[in-house]
Amino acid sequence: MAEEVLSQNEIDALLSALSTGEMDADELKKEEKEKKVRVYDFKRALRFSKDQIRSLSRVHENFARLLTTYFSGQLRNYVQISVASVDQVPYEEFIRSIPKMTILNTFSVPPLDGRILLEINPNIAYAMLDRVLGGRGASYNKVENLTEIETTIMSQLFEKALENLQEAWSSIVDVDPMLEEFEVNPQFLQMVSPNETVVVISLNTTIGESSGMINICIPHVVLEPIIPKLSVHYWMQNQQHKESDPEEFKAISQSIRQAELEASAVLGEADIAIEEFLRLQKEDVIQLDQSIQSPLRLFIDEEPKFLVQPGKVNRKMAVQILEEIQGGERNDDE
Repeated sequence: MAEEVLSQNEIDALLSALSTGEMDADELKKEEKEKKVRVYDFKRALRFSKDQIRSLSRVHENFARLLTTYFSGQLRNYVQISVASVDQVPYEEFIRSIPKMTILNTFSVPPLDGRILLEINPNIAYAMLDRVLGGRGASYNKVENLTEIETTIMSQLFEKALENLQEAWSSIVDVDPMLEEFEVNPQFLQMVSPNETVVVISLNTTIGESSGMINICIPHVVLEPIIPKLSVHYWMQNQQHKESDPEEFKAISQSIRQAELEASAVLGEADIAIEEFLRLQKEDVIQLDQSIQSPLRLFIDEEPKFLVQPGKVNRKMAVQILEEIQGGERNDDE
């Protein structure tokens, strides 16, 4: 046990307090004998380290970006989703924190055991439904009176959204999310015991002018087999393995070689005023900034890469590469 070292001034002050009676030596001995107790709530057991919580946060930041892209395409509207918080709480506390009537989707994630819960605030869910049905994304709440058609549309929308979870989790484990249950009353869902620790990832969600929360509830039993992978050490090792994998490098190289690029040779450019542009007539001449004796620049996806000279090959316009442009080099006529 580490001992605290007092300065000379502190020792003098302590002796002075004892001699004047301001401090009792017996009370000091009594305090030393008393055991220091830290309060621990067994109903709120912390079963995940801060390192593991940070790893889960990183995974679901990627998931939030994937959801943003997915819902933007599906709803054709402004969508912004970001991670607000990642907490570990008892399951009972999570159920009490969400609305009494809300949109609940229960998913299994084989090969992992247990189920995860996706809770969507009604404001967000109905804004999505309104957009899918051709509306402007108006938000209103009538969870108690969901029709069969509305239930089916919502189920399909969120079931496809969870396919992005497979990609987000791929760095840790390969899962195959499957929708098992659609519910609106949290009291009818009892995935785990009330005191079971769950991780709750809250996502800030904005769709058009509507905003709300999407909560992902993951019980400890689901994450237990992959807890060793939720560490910075594992992530670093995994990243180094990926970087040094020759097969993966070869596959990426082959894919890059097949990518198409746009190549364009620029004869020259000119700047004119709008007034001059409006007065242009047939047979007017616009003088370019490029000399006829100077080589042309060949652009690859709008980036200058080569100096070339024009010509013909088999009666088709072509250019011959003269030299490579290094570090944004520009020709002397500019």
